[in-house]
Formats: sequence, structure tokens, C-alpha cells
Amino acid sequence: MPIVEVRGLYKRYGDRTAVDGVSFDVREGEIFGILGSNGAGKTTTAECVSGLRRPDEGTVRVAGLDPIADRVALTELLGAQLQQSELQPKMTVREALELYASFYPHPVDGIALAERLGLGHALGTRFAKLSGGQQQRLFIALALIGAPRVVVLDELTTGLDPRGRRETWELIEEIRASGVTVLLVTHFMEEAQRLCDRVAIFDSGRIEALGTPTELIDRTSTAVVVSFRPSASLDPEALSALPGVLAVRRDHDRLVVEGNDESVEAVLALLAREGISPRRLRITEATLDDAFLDITASEKLT
Repeated sequence: MPIVEVRGLYKRYGDRTAVDGVSFDVREGEIFGILGSNGAGKTTTAECVSGLRRPDEGTVRVAGLDPIADRVALTELLGAQLQQSELQPKMTVREALELYASFYPHPVDGIALAERLGLGHALGTRFAKLSGGQQQRLFIALALIGAPRVVVLDELTTGLDPRGRRETWELIEEIRASGVTVLLVTHFMEEAQRLCDRVAIFDSGRIEALGTPTELIDRTSTAVVVSFRPSASLDPEALSALPGVLAVRRDHDRLVVEGNDESVEAVLALLAREGISPRRLRITEATLDDAFLDITASEKLT
């Protein structure tokens, strides 16, 4: 059952169309990713869902509510962490949590949330004195403090170090496990692949592909890459003739074979027959990054 429904959404700024006829549903309890490069229309779409921008055309519904007409009711069930936010410079972390908690009938424990996000030691710190990563974690806490049914997270982990990013991912997975629906806007492919149940790939204001990360990765032309340094001379043409191989190239003293699961087995069998050892053998599978590049490149060619 969709909790977010977007139909025929358009948003224009002068002569530029930022969102161009976008339609999608977000199922209750899933993490739905909006993935794209800068200027693809991701943030504008999220802001229309959050009620922060009025669509020029189309409809948006969140739990049956119109984000513009039903703005007050929407604030009780939707939390948002925006791409750019500010607080009063002298406000402390504790004061911000207490203030935002006062806006909701049944807020969560702000101190416990701050501890979970690594802000427990900074409760008395003023906003202006927080690092960029700490400010980002505070805004995530403020988006969650109202115990929302839906939370919109725009560029969730920008500014966080690798450890902070992974701790935040774990928190989001816990939130989803509790039944909260997450609309995640990101350009981090690893983040989308790790967290999202489904992903919409945006390009130039349109959705070019929508599916699970696995479904999108399966659309890539190259599913597996095998690279190695042969212990003896090996004709690249012999590799090109193997089943499942799409391309063979040299990278200095290494051979790189692009293909699929069948090609991996064929390459290893050929090396065994020829008595050639694959030194520094590496086998890497395609990622959402590869899928994104393939999908957006193919759309530009059509």
C-alpha cells in the first residue's frame, strides 16, 4: 500500500524545468531512494513531497494528505532533514532537541536519539560551535524527534566521516525496522545500494529507471570484471572468443576482461588449460554506480 503517491509532477523555475512529469509510489515501511547527479531534480521532488514547494502540475499525496492544502496535518506524520538548514548560532543541541520535541504530541526521547547519533557529549554545545558533521547529525535527530511515519532525508550523510556515515546507515535501518517509511535523496551510490529497497534514478528532471538495486545492476552491460597479470604471454583474442566476454583490454601489465558469471568460469578454465597463473587476480561485480552510469549514458544517446 503506497504511503507516498506522486503523479505527473512538474516544477519549473522560469524557462528551466527542474522536474519533468515524474510519477512514483513509495510503499509503507520501505526505504525509497531518489538517486541522481546534481541538478537532476532530486531535491525539488523531495521538497514537493515535504510541502516546501508547490508543484506547477501534478499531484502529491502523503498518507492521503495534500502536502500544501493539509500542511498542518502533514507536519505530525512527516519529518524532514533538508540539504541546507540552519539554527540560531547560540542555541545548544539540548535546546534544539527540546524545542523541536515541543512541536509534536508524542516525541521520542531526544537525549537517547542524540546519544545514538554520537551527540551525547555535545548536548551543551552551541550550534555555531558544532562541526559540519555534528550539525548534520543534529538535523537528522530533529527530523526524527517527532516519531514520524515518513521521513525525508536529503543528502543524509554529506559531511560525515566514514565511521559516522556507517553509524547513520545503521540508525536508518533501525528506523525502517520500526515501520517508518524513508524517502532518501542521495548521490552516493554505495549508500543507496546499502540502504534502499527500491531506487528511482533521476536525470534531467525525469525518472530514467526504477527498481530494486539488484534489478538496476542486472541491467548493466558488464556484470563482472576479471583482471589479472598473466604469468606467461596470453593472446587477448583467445579471451575475447570466450563465452560471455564483452570486452578485453590491457591496463599496463594486466589484462582486464569484462563480462558475466559465465565469462569468469571460462577465463579461469582457459588459464588452467594453458598453465598460466593469474597473478593478483581480482574479480569485481557491477555496482549501482555502474548501473547509474550505464542508464544515464544510454538515455543521453537515445
